[in-house]
Amino acid sequence: MDVFVGGIVLGDDGFVRDRAVLVEGGRIVDIVVAGDARLRGATRHDLDGAWLVPGFIDAQVNGGGGVLFNNTPDVASVGAIARAHARFGTTALLPTLISDDLATMRAAIAAVREAIATGVPGVLGLHLEGPYLAPARKGTHDDAHFRVPDADEIALATSLDNGPTLITLAPERMPVDALRAIVARGAIVAAGHTAGDYAAIRAGLDAGIRGFTHLYNAMSPLQGREPGAVGAALEDRDSWCGVIVDGHHVHAASLRVALAAKPRGKVFLVTDAMPPVGADDPTFVLYGERITASDGICRNAAGALAGSALDMATAVRNSVRDLGVPLDEAVRMASRYPAEFLGVEATHGRIAPGLRADLVALDGDLRVRQTWIGGVPMLA
Repeated sequence: MDVFVGGIVLGDDGFVRDRAVLVEGGRIVDIVVAGDARLRGATRHDLDGAWLVPGFIDAQVNGGGGVLFNNTPDVASVGAIARAHARFGTTALLPTLISDDLATMRAAIAAVREAIATGVPGVLGLHLEGPYLAPARKGTHDDAHFRVPDADEIALATSLDNGPTLITLAPERMPVDALRAIVARGAIVAAGHTAGDYAAIRAGLDAGIRGFTHLYNAMSPLQGREPGAVGAALEDRDSWCGVIVDGHHVHAASLRVALAAKPRGKVFLVTDAMPPVGADDPTFVLYGERITASDGICRNAAGALAGSALDMATAVRNSVRDLGVPLDEAVRMASRYPAEFLGVEATHGRIAPGLRADLVALDGDLRVRQTWIGGVPMLA
């Protein structure tokens, strides 16, 4: 048995001191007072005053460690991306394939299936961001790949059988029967890259859309006479919203509005990360075009945003510093709330008995000291 002692532990009711976390077989056994008899004989991990928090869960990771998932959709790439993000506290992520052809989609699904089956640390499921998107809100996606799926493609897109699949789509571009078929096959659906008006987004929510991909970005805005996708997202009490808190994608005031409008627990952090995260090279190629990360921003030659150079630990720090979110709540936005959105809250997202021992130790500056996935340390 392993025991984590000497830290400030984030439990369900907030941070507590003088507690020890018992871990065995990759799972949390209990949280006990520091003098508990079960600590005797256990392998001790002294946290030296660090904040011990649940591992971060990132539902939108295009790349990391110099790797873009679209360019090499295989198990080695999935592993490299997960290792890069583990340096920044991410213990579970969805490798994210942006709009591409059927062959690339098929390869990506097979790679994630194999990665999960063989126990590649940190791989939780798959995010297909497109290709069922709106050209008017395409962002950095190549609209040459945009299409409406037939029954065979719906079966393929929802075929991952050992982890959650998240599909981002524009509801106004998807026949409602097709949307319902995707939901019926178990996929989680989010609205994103959408030009849909309020009525179209509302119809999508009624058909089973569960959330919104990078709220505010690449979607119809909130206006006085047309609430758009943003208005529908902020009004709806049941849906979740992912947000990119990097100081570039969305103004801090707009993010504070979202936090005020949505029920607690319905806004969570994502990175939309690209290959420069965890890599020395600030450049990468997307759809044949050179993208460069500078000052934390990924841009193409025309100056348009192309994903982010954000990691989850930085997103947590930014949420505390720029949004005024208390540390415990910022951590929940990176762990518990995405776990609930993805339907894995029974195993991930909290430090509680029976859950996976996915843990992060943060120093006083909220930088990652160590990451554990299933109780195994990820940083040398």
